[in-house]
Amino acid sequence: MGEQSNLTRSYRGVTAVVFGASGFIGRWVARALVDCGARVVLVVRGDLSLSDLGFGDEAQGSVIKADLSRENSAFEVVAKLRPAIVFNLAGYGVDRAEREERDAYAINAELPVRIVEALAERRDSSWHGQQLVHAGSALEYGEIAGDLSESCAPNPTTLYGQSKLAGTLAVERTCAALGVRAVTARLFTVYGDGEHAQRLLPTLIEASGNDRQIPLSAGDQLRDFTYVADVAEGMLRLGLAGSAAPGEIVNLATGRLTSVRGFVEEAARIFGIAPARLEFGALPTRAEEMQHDPVSVKKLRTMLEWVPSTSLTEGIEDTARLSGTV
Repeated sequence: MGEQSNLTRSYRGVTAVVFGASGFIGRWVARALVDCGARVVLVVRGDLSLSDLGFGDEAQGSVIKADLSRENSAFEVVAKLRPAIVFNLAGYGVDRAEREERDAYAINAELPVRIVEALAERRDSSWHGQQLVHAGSALEYGEIAGDLSESCAPNPTTLYGQSKLAGTLAVERTCAALGVRAVTARLFTVYGDGEHAQRLLPTLIEASGNDRQIPLSAGDQLRDFTYVADVAEGMLRLGLAGSAAPGEIVNLATGRLTSVRGFVEEAARIFGIAPARLEFGALPTRAEEMQHDPVSVKKLRTMLEWVPSTSLTEGIEDTARLSGTV
């Protein structure tokens, strides 16, 4: 309770901009900021209102439509608002239909640098926390063995991973050069209410409403499944971290691995899906599936004295409640 109160005290009345606020994680970060009493500005691509994004009239927030692939868009938003802090959740390539290399680098690599450059010129100088919390990706690590710590040499093999890594490294360089306070939160397998329909948990939620067989991969790959509410809270906490170096990279994960099969079986139990319907091995494992060992959360724990604590069962049950599945 005391820790949540500290977040509320720190963010109450603060102007916070969320790029990519219409996305899965962006909405959760925006909601967490609203709950803390921040003046939230949601930057989105489409013609959306606060109510479209799930916020009531009482929320201290507004929506700005912006084409983030345009070079000057980030500067225009930051210059107009002079925010205390920016959360960058904008990304290109999570949807499997997004495969344009130029767009991937424009959104994942160039946009975060434009945000840093804008903050260097136009920012709220009274704010003493981080000025930018940038969302990175586990796919930046790519194909490397051993425990995943922030000091590992990345080897991304996908366009998404490569462009996200380019953005993370560019943020680090630009922040050091311009004196902007920022951290990159490397996110792993984030799940919860509001995920893209193509992803695993929404697929199981949909399947809970019928009795058809569910084709799945073998599910042997291990993942650090992190509940989205914990990710949003972690990003707000990182926004208050005082010990981070400019552009420092931090794994935001649980430090616990679960097989995809184990995740599916637990979700099926909670959603009331009969085990006989789960056809493990019916689908091939995708070539771009990342294989990795445990994720190191030592830096996260040291920096925040906190790590995500929601168990897999608790996270799936909460998702079921919010989605109206059970």
